[in-house]
Amino acid sequence: MQRAPTPSEDRAVRSEIAHVGAIDGQPVAAVTLSNSRSMSVTVLTYGCIIQSLKTPDRHGGVGDIVLGYQSFERYLAGHPFFGAIAGRVANRIAGGRFTLNGQNYVLERNEASTGHHLHGGSRGFDKAVWGYSVEKDDVALWLHLHHTSPDGDSGYPGRLDAVHSIGLTEDNELWLNFRAVSDSDTVVNLVNHNYYNLSGVEGSTIEDHELTLAADFVLPADEFTLPTGAVEPVGDTAFDFSRPRLVGEAMDRRNNRDFDHAFALRLPPVGSSDHLKPCAELHHPGSGRVMEVRTTQPSVQFYNGYKLGNREWIGRSGSRVPAFAGLCLETQHFPDAVNKPHFPSITLKANALWEAQTVHRFAVR
Repeated sequence: MQRAPTPSEDRAVRSEIAHVGAIDGQPVAAVTLSNSRSMSVTVLTYGCIIQSLKTPDRHGGVGDIVLGYQSFERYLAGHPFFGAIAGRVANRIAGGRFTLNGQNYVLERNEASTGHHLHGGSRGFDKAVWGYSVEKDDVALWLHLHHTSPDGDSGYPGRLDAVHSIGLTEDNELWLNFRAVSDSDTVVNLVNHNYYNLSGVEGSTIEDHELTLAADFVLPADEFTLPTGAVEPVGDTAFDFSRPRLVGEAMDRRNNRDFDHAFALRLPPVGSSDHLKPCAELHHPGSGRVMEVRTTQPSVQFYNGYKLGNREWIGRSGSRVPAFAGLCLETQHFPDAVNKPHFPSITLKANALWEAQTVHRFAVR
């Protein structure tokens, strides 16, 4: 697996581990990785939840740029996938059904409003306590999280051994790597589900953020947020983020101001030796924070958090989380790919290695 670019000479990345509770007798830890440039990430071994991600603004002030809770116990009461891993298959599977090798599989239809299977079901990877280890190499400080999903787990075939590696570098890069192997043919699409708000101000919205996507095509979705199967150009539509665009301005071109759509990313240039292709750039002019995203995945799901206002989610400071409080840029395969043969396949053959990488680079402007 190709690693990050050559790191800075200063290798001051460090880790801190705190035991925060237990589930069914399994201890849960909060692991914090930090560097000498005021950046840190805290990950719960429950659901691989990125509980906190702190970066400096243009004046050196450090703020938390992801939505989440202050305590581990709050996550147990339910949350809208704040920072969690989604799997075994992220996003939606139509009607909770798919066919693999001529055999029909029926999954839980856990998204009540649509009747679809969502993010691996009500007991998906986000509800598992993952084993972990910390490794420091010449590139980054890594938190390796590992989990075994048994054959038939949530209805999926095959015993799947998954590893999620989260790495922090001195160059303010956050790496989100996935690897998985199954003992029989199965389907896989693992995703991180962070909600970003680069202002670092709880209670604010992402309407004043500028977003750029390296995508010329979008996957239109039906009224249940499921891709129709079409792939349409974004030009001169609300979905055109090919140049920096205020998220709020694009929202105003949507009847319900909603975005929850997959965008097909451009292929890397012919002859390119870099397996990571440009994906997105998010900029908050007020704070100066910039997040640049590159990935090996074929698409990115842009969700602007419009459903956050539907329930009384309470944030770190004790205030209500409003609609549009954070946005997701979920690098992944196309949603419902198992039921749309013309989409890139998410089938993992027995004993083959599935892997994906996404890197977020943080800076100020």
